[in-house]
Amino acid sequence: MLPLLTLVSDKQEHKYRDVIESLSAYYKLSDEERKELLASGQQAIFDNRVGWAKTYLKKAGLLDSPKRATIVITQRGIDTLSKSLNRIDVKFLKQFPEFVDFQTAKRDEIPDEGILIQEISEQTPEEIFDNSYQRIRKTLATELLKRVLELPPSFFEKMVVELLVRMGYGGSIKDAGKAIGKSGDEGIDGTIKEDKLGLDIIYIQAKRWQLGNVVGRPEIQKFVGALAGQGAKKGVFITTSSFTKEALEYMPRNETKIVLIDGSQLSQLMIDYNLGVATHQIYELKKIDNDYFGEE
Repeated sequence: MLPLLTLVSDKQEHKYRDVIESLSAYYKLSDEERKELLASGQQAIFDNRVGWAKTYLKKAGLLDSPKRATIVITQRGIDTLSKSLNRIDVKFLKQFPEFVDFQTAKRDEIPDEGILIQEISEQTPEEIFDNSYQRIRKTLATELLKRVLELPPSFFEKMVVELLVRMGYGGSIKDAGKAIGKSGDEGIDGTIKEDKLGLDIIYIQAKRWQLGNVVGRPEIQKFVGALAGQGAKKGVFITTSSFTKEALEYMPRNETKIVLIDGSQLSQLMIDYNLGVATHQIYELKKIDNDYFGEE
């Protein structure tokens, strides 16, 4: 917040987008750091933080927005800079009644908001929301994988085929399930059409292994051999455990292409495609629709 306020201390109107770029240069951010997104993937972290810094300074009366997407320092902001501060944070802004009103709005309706505001000095509301969501999702993924490990192998094999169908691969569960449990399948647990027309077939290997049993390169080589025996060139190897570095780095010399999905990826895909999970609660984050108000 202090660098932002200092940047506009010339009392001139500044375009908000130019301010973001200037602050990025001030912090000497790399392209990778500038592109780093919130957990939701909807906005750059740096842009989000600058946005909330601007909001807090406006609520405290240190900045003003004479028109859309522009900011200008106020007399209170100039007076604040004259104090030669080393830092402006939430604690400092609490001296301004307008900011306190903003901070404590509807606190009776949101009992935990006091805790939230304390954290905002280090994280923006979106970051807190995203991080909380990711923690909930991680816990769900762990519990989901635990349930999957309790399943019999036959159920697990059918489950991974259903997951691939939900991911958009062609065919139906009935078609894909024909190869499951088939005797003499040479290590192939299932097949699925790559597209709805069935122009190519993807072969599936499903290993319901405990987390301590890591899938090594020999297992992958056997799978590649099984694909060759079927005259196939595409396969997906799915396990509830993980792969060794050698397995992940293994590349067949022929044209065979295989995709490896470990337990962590599997549980995340199940959440993404609503397999074995149900929606518990939905929250919508909304913002002002400037087009509706006709602002330029």
